Amino acid sequence: MGYEFGRWTAERLATYLTEQTGIDLSSSQVRRILKRKKYSYIWAKYDLEDKQDPLIRGKFQEKLAEYLRIAREQPERMQVWFWDESGFSLRVIRRKNWGKRGRRKNLTGQRRRGRVNVMGGIREADRKRICFFIKKGEGDIFYEQLQQLNKLIKEEWISSEFSTDDFQELGPKIILILDNASFHKRKDILAKIAQELPNFILEFLPAYSPDYNIIELVWYSCKEYIAHRLFQSVDELKSLLDKLLNQGELVIKWHRNIKNKGNSVYVAI
Repeated sequence: MGYEFGRWTAERLATYLTEQTGIDLSSSQVRRILKRKKYSYIWAKYDLEDKQDPLIRGKFQEKLAEYLRIAREQPERMQVWFWDESGFSLRVIRRKNWGKRGRRKNLTGQRRRGRVNVMGGIREADRKRICFFIKKGEGDIFYEQLQQLNKLIKEEWISSEFSTDDFQELGPKIILILDNASFHKRKDILAKIAQELPNFILEFLPAYSPDYNIIELVWYSCKEYIAHRLFQSVDELKSLLDKLLNQGELVIKWHRNIKNKGNSVYVAI
């Protein structure tokens, strides 16, 4: 309705209706009316379409489709990896809780008790994941993790009875799909990748297009899983994340929508 906020509380709605109708309504009156009409207060799904460029997205989708075709038909020639970063926190996300009527529970103002940052990728062909725990997302750490990814792929190459010396020249091209984070595009990092990791080809997503990155579904599924569990420490959370992300214990429904992520992540695959 032209307002800059996206969250319509009963208070805001009451104020708006009073301005539009001249009838003075309280938030509790509005809330009772809405409940009587079978409305409930739930989070809306935000949409990114108004910020996306359809032409750029279309060209990227064509390029991605071609990469995927080659990778599926000739995996020894090309691999497609989706890369991203995410954070998992012990902070209090919601302040609602169960309690006896008439006794309101007091919560501390401390909203952040600890955080685990993760950086990693997923291979489209077999959904193999490789995730690293990091202090924060930055260019140097990004480059270090790409070196680890390159090492993993090189070990697979050698285990297939290929020569180590042939990897740089004959090994698969690694197409890395990633977002436009500033440290992904640092000039010195890009120069080091081009010089020391020539098998890597970085393809940056169109603006506001997380739906083309299937690792978003990994993060979402993992956060959905841990949302129902209690943790006494960051180490306990980190241990579970390692099992879920790196040891294959996380079960993911690949053909599903991600709530509050605009488009569905599987549309491009």
